[in-house]
Amino acid sequence: MNIPGKSTPEELLKIAVRIAREAAGTARRMRADGVTDVQTKSTDTDVVTAADRAVERQVVAALRAERPADGVLGEEYGDSARTAPGPVRWILDPIDGTVNYLYGLPQYAVSLAAEVDGVVVAGVVHNPATGAEWTATLGGGAWRGDRRLHGSARGTLDQALVGTGFGYDPARRAHQATVLAGLITRVRDIRRFGAASLDLCMLAEGQLDAYFEKGLSPWDHAAGGLLVTEAGLRVGGLSGRPADERMYLAAPPALFDPLHAALVELDADGGP
Repeated sequence: MNIPGKSTPEELLKIAVRIAREAAGTARRMRADGVTDVQTKSTDTDVVTAADRAVERQVVAALRAERPADGVLGEEYGDSARTAPGPVRWILDPIDGTVNYLYGLPQYAVSLAAEVDGVVVAGVVHNPATGAEWTATLGGGAWRGDRRLHGSARGTLDQALVGTGFGYDPARRAHQATVLAGLITRVRDIRRFGAASLDLCMLAEGQLDAYFEKGLSPWDHAAGGLLVTEAGLRVGGLSGRPADERMYLAAPPALFDPLHAALVELDADGGP
């Protein structure tokens, strides 16, 4: 695949990996120095730190210096760094799992993906706390280091370990709790780690069998979603809709339909 500007997905991935590693170093150092300037966004439990903003500024500056015609969509500052129309847009979550970061839990990540004409073609997720790194290119597979990932081979929903996450709005959380109460007796167990990008990496790696969540934004799943599909898993929304903010469901083909049916029955994409 040739991209205007003489870039390929592999070349974009090299840029993403280098910049994400540098950003991960900043996040790790700032965490060691102590989390500062903690503010809230949508609710009192939805936090953002000085590190979130510093990491995003660093990544945007690095991308602007290297590829000034590209766009950047980041969680903290939105669309930026587009000085001229171009086909490439970078999608960034500077620190996915900010609450974990705030509490010193090692489940947070820098997630950076390259999108070309609306299609994600390269992505990296890097956990600064552990050094773990996952990468993918469109058509090139999903990888952790030199190990190719293929997702779970689980075939029945009652034996599936299912990952999910919760929103910050209390009314949405109440609805999500009702969904979980109806689902937990139909699966092996439920896990909630607090960083969607890492959930998707674990799904691609087979450490989770399936995953669903309402309320994800593009930066939550751009890189991780490419990992999941390149690992051979199926992604979608409910009732024929695409995976989007209303519902993001990802699972091996054998689990997708039964989990989908359960979530439709439980009105998982309903409520606030």
